Amino acid sequence: MSPSARRAEVIRVFERYLVEVVERYDLCPWARGAREQGQVGVDVVWGTPSGEAWVAAAQAQLARPGVRVVMVIAPELAGGPAALRKVRELMVARIPSAGIADFHPESPLDLATPARLVPYLRRSPDPLIQLVPLSILDQVRGPRTGSGIATQAQMLGGLVPPSRPDLADRIAAANHTTVLEVQDELAKTLADIAEDRARSYAKVEITSSR
Repeated sequence: MSPSARRAEVIRVFERYLVEVVERYDLCPWARGAREQGQVGVDVVWGTPSGEAWVAAAQAQLARPGVRVVMVIAPELAGGPAALRKVRELMVARIPSAGIADFHPESPLDLATPARLVPYLRRSPDPLIQLVPLSILDQVRGPRTGSGIATQAQMLGGLVPPSRPDLADRIAAANHTTVLEVQDELAKTLADIAEDRARSYAKVEITSSR
């Protein structure tokens, strides 16, 4: 099977996750717009990529005009979420200009708190690293408003309303509420994508440990 056909299949399966999970359940408010406007840069790294391979793929996508979000996918990577977190740590050190997150298909479901649910929502079909330039994250988050001691005292006394939670915390809380309502449906969608992945990867001869 040609490399281009294998790469196309990896991206097709990833886009199912992006559309049917992230966009369908509004897990990221900007995902649909970024995809529809061609602002998502995707690359595939094969086998067990070296640190240099991860970094080079990410930097090449970040350098593309108009790209706001980068996904580097490793469909043949063995190891669990902890191994992928080590890749993320390496990339954080090498690419300090971007916010970096790891997504792994074996991340467990934990509904105890919004924060503990996040890894499950990043249960992509293949291990991947997401990068977003910090300049874009700052634009999305808006200006940061610090509270001085006097203002904090007024908040505690009920004289002024407390500052709004961090944007990431608000999104996590909203996602937690959503998943509590659609947990079974979401699990079925993720399982269907995983089965699609297994069948299609076998046809195009992509090696996988899962």
